[in-house]
Amino acid sequence: MTASGDSPFPELKKTHTMARTGRPYTDYKPPAAAPVWAAIEGYGRFHVLVAALELGAFEALARADRRTGEELASELDVSAPHLTTLLEGVVALGFLEHHHGHFSLNDTAKRYLLVDGPASMVDLVPVSPGPLANWSDLTETVRTGAPPSPIDDDPAAFYRPLVAGTFTTIFRCASRADLKLRYSALPAPLVLDLGAGAAPWSCAILGANPGATAVVNDLDGVVDLAEAKLTEHGLTDRCEIRAGDYLEIDVEDDSYDLVVLGHILRAESGDRARALIDRAARALKPGGRVLIGDYFADRQRALEPHALMMGVTMMASTRHGRVFRYADLATELRDAGFEALRLIEPIGFQMVAVGTLAPGGTTP
Repeated sequence: MTASGDSPFPELKKTHTMARTGRPYTDYKPPAAAPVWAAIEGYGRFHVLVAALELGAFEALARADRRTGEELASELDVSAPHLTTLLEGVVALGFLEHHHGHFSLNDTAKRYLLVDGPASMVDLVPVSPGPLANWSDLTETVRTGAPPSPIDDDPAAFYRPLVAGTFTTIFRCASRADLKLRYSALPAPLVLDLGAGAAPWSCAILGANPGATAVVNDLDGVVDLAEAKLTEHGLTDRCEIRAGDYLEIDVEDDSYDLVVLGHILRAESGDRARALIDRAARALKPGGRVLIGDYFADRQRALEPHALMMGVTMMASTRHGRVFRYADLATELRDAGFEALRLIEPIGFQMVAVGTLAPGGTTP
């Protein structure tokens, strides 16, 4: 093999790599191409999962497990060879088992990919990336500095399916957060839930604390989903609904024990995000706590891939959305008069920043 040739076995390369030509601190092996292939396959992986969900493949296997592609295709009334190929793709994703031509659900699919699974993400999967057309225009978005179809133009139309899809996950997060926050032990707390979506935090807090009451807010066209969930949980008699922009509705000062800002700051400009934090500080009693659910980047913006990709998602679909560092949020919270800052992770990938309003209240 010549020095300029290439080999299928990277470990055999000796003379023509960077480590042999002057760059220090590098291995003599070239890097693997696996990350590139992972990016190439990412688009297909999403659509494979969405197609399997839309066709009802997981639900069919839940009704009768260990079935061939032909058996499933007959029940679902689809092409047998095409369904078999699709399900093999789902196997590659790690959501199905495949033995001797028979497909079966694994534990991941049973937990997350069934409609009645204990932590179902069925409604979340198709809406999580935002409007799919915006991804095709990502290059132009970066060139021009704005997406062609920002969700800001019709927020209710986008957020209705999103908040419905995220309810189960955020409700699990909010419920598990009580292990760290102990809101269930507070004496008759009053909760302000701004941009509540379908109100998973209010449902969790009021469900755990019989003396708790809440003011629940979201936009017209969205807040009815909160009302529906509160009704489903039997909590409407302890809630007041206030529809409208969370920076424009009337909110009492020095009145609340908990203020929830659940996954809303990253959709706002820096000025509006700071205004929300200030509004939370004014609304809280001294000693009250703000709960901020979001995805936070690390200090170097390099070590939290889920948060960084969420930042790209926000850029692709909003005018001002971005993912911010927890360190920067902590600075803004302190400037607004909060202390005893904490960052908790009640369930995987769901972070909640917690700040307690100092006894002196908000800063001037």
